[in-house]
Amino acid sequence: MWSSQMCAILRKRFLQRTFSAMRFESTTTQKQPKRGKLFDRRMKTKQRDYLASLENAEVFEYIKEEFGYRMADRVLDIKRKFNVLVELGCGRGYVAPNLFNDMVDTYFACDTSVKSLEHTKELPGVNFQRLLVDEEHIPLRNDTVDIVVSSLSLHWINELPETFKSILNILKNDGAFLGSIFGGQTLFELRSSLQLAETEREGGFAPHISPFVQTIDVGALLTRAGFTLQTIDVDEMVVNYPTMFELLTDLQCMAESNAAFKRKLHLNRDTMFSAAAIYKDMYANEDGSIPATFQIYNFIGWKPDPSQPKPAERGSGQFSLKDIHEFEKFMSESLKKEDK
Repeated sequence: MWSSQMCAILRKRFLQRTFSAMRFESTTTQKQPKRGKLFDRRMKTKQRDYLASLENAEVFEYIKEEFGYRMADRVLDIKRKFNVLVELGCGRGYVAPNLFNDMVDTYFACDTSVKSLEHTKELPGVNFQRLLVDEEHIPLRNDTVDIVVSSLSLHWINELPETFKSILNILKNDGAFLGSIFGGQTLFELRSSLQLAETEREGGFAPHISPFVQTIDVGALLTRAGFTLQTIDVDEMVVNYPTMFELLTDLQCMAESNAAFKRKLHLNRDTMFSAAAIYKDMYANEDGSIPATFQIYNFIGWKPDPSQPKPAERGSGQFSLKDIHEFEKFMSESLKKEDK
């Protein structure tokens, strides 16, 4: 007969092996990435479906609604009428409701989530079409679109260079591509708090926040694809939350949870509470709330066309920068010559 002490030891070893097997199964059954793929697009679609199914989804859309309005304002700055406008990653519709129907004839709202498309807000008075489209595989014909817009969805694309090139191809000559994408300083407070807490509690950390592009990356992507007359600017929005847990809840409900293939599936409770305490200690406001920074890069690029302004030929300048201290003298002499 086995002693009670020996039985307890064997039971403990059995439970440890079972738990280890469960952990191994949970990590290995996770969908493995294809070569060169960083994000799980299917998981991101499920997250967007979850957002669209919420009864109070509009409560969590404050960031997307704000930058959808700003994107529409940028479209209004282009003083022309567009026969065909394509919005990639439209979600529940954040750009279209802020436009005017005399600006567009046909509006294509594209997204990977069927449920999101079902709830997409239309632009009344135009030919509004919903398309189930993955931004990584755009099925539109070349040279058929006047303008492409994308608001806060490009950061989940695996092959950004190919996507930018596809957008250039579907645009007509002198067509515009307007986009906004989360920048590198987005949620830096949350990222550093989780890293410090996980290092303290578990002896190392895993990435819990998606990697974001930098300003130079956006410019390089536009140039590589072949866009001209590029403009990039930076916006920052700081949102205050009672604690870190409200921030995490809002990120989940706005479909911005991590969707990387190699994301860590679980975060220990002790690590979570430690991260919340670190967050508050390092970044808390005077009233006890915590700030969360969202950095957004807004950009525009144009498909080349002979009618666009061209830079002057090299060597055609009449004034050298080394003589900048004499600029006023140069201008006065030039004006005198014009008067004569």
